[in-house]
Amino acid sequence: MNSTENAFVFKITVIGDGAVGKTSLIKKYTQGSFQKDYIKTLGAQFSKYDEEIDGNNVKLFFWDIAGQAEFMFMRPTFYKGSKAAIIVFSHAPEEEESFEHIINWHDDIKKFCGDLPIVLFGNKIDLINEDELDDKKVKDLVKKRKFLGYYRTSAKTGSGVYEAFQAIIKDLYNKYKDA
Repeated sequence: MNSTENAFVFKITVIGDGAVGKTSLIKKYTQGSFQKDYIKTLGAQFSKYDEEIDGNNVKLFFWDIAGQAEFMFMRPTFYKGSKAAIIVFSHAPEEEESFEHIINWHDDIKKFCGDLPIVLFGNKIDLINEDELDDKKVKDLVKKRKFLGYYRTSAKTGSGVYEAFQAIIKDLYNKYKDA
């Protein structure tokens, strides 16, 4: 690439059940902020974020897809053009069924986008005792489904958020920089 075209543009789709913290994670990463009150995403919303890697401009579009079933019919349209995905589930005890739905989310995006790099975020780590967390089920799933990785995150405290997003962004950058 010549110097006038040193921009990489990546659409990263963020999916998972409703209320697991998708919007909050994106806001934490792109704006450094956290909003306590839950506001349901209607359909989808996207956040644009510019980052520099090795002197190259990387434009990121995070597509935050509503997790509620009533928006299911819109998802194929929103998935289009995704270069990678983040599947978010919650470690909060009252939302543990979100873990059971990871496979559905993965199958759904694969159906419309094929095999693309996917990172798994286990969010709301601030609501549990991390020392008592057994990640074996999660790690087995990551291995079985060939996800890029699994990160424990907290949109509230910021724990793990930067590292988790960087994992998928750097993977994309390295994949496309020599293309």
